[in-house]
Amino acid sequence: MSPAAPTPAYRRLSVEERRAQLLQAALSLFAHRAPEEVSLDDVAEAAGVSRPLVYRYFPGGKQQLYEAALRSAADELQDCFDEPHEGPLPARLSRALDRYLAFVDSHDTGFSALLQGGSVVETSRTGAIVDGVRRAAAEHILSHLGVTGPGPRLRMTVRMWITAVEAASLIWLDEGKQPPADELRDWLVEQFSAVLTVTAARDEQTAELLHALG
Repeated sequence: MSPAAPTPAYRRLSVEERRAQLLQAALSLFAHRAPEEVSLDDVAEAAGVSRPLVYRYFPGGKQQLYEAALRSAADELQDCFDEPHEGPLPARLSRALDRYLAFVDSHDTGFSALLQGGSVVETSRTGAIVDGVRRAAAEHILSHLGVTGPGPRLRMTVRMWITAVEAASLIWLDEGKQPPADELRDWLVEQFSAVLTVTAARDEQTAELLHALG
């Protein structure tokens, strides 16, 4: 009779590991359900822990947990636009948008709740986190344009395009993720070129930029 296989030794998670586990469980729930529909019991069940343990790491309750999960998602969204400054600008934007739309696709309900607002857990802090993603994305785009000290018209153009990307993403979800993501990506890249061209007719800095981009 062969000896029984040894039982794997239990390993207590570190504070950082446990916190990361709870955040991942929360993110997986917030990704597909509106924040007000997720309870601490749901998070505890998803993480395989007790409700008191969730409170131990997030004594502020659901609000604190939601804001921490939102910051984690915001960091991931910001990273979508962190693209090496190599190759043609349209190709760089395409790669960034591929990552952005992949995030939207995998966090559909949560993404809609995040950007549309109206959640019972929405506060000035959560609004600031979301706005921080928009500003970071705009700064990434401006850096890819090679612009230092952008004027108000160019900065506004870039920020308007970021807003258009958000709106298109929400509509895309509402339309059953049609057209296909690659078509939406190409369309958004073409829109960026179009809005730069319109701004160039009124702004010398943007006109010089388009000339340099060739």
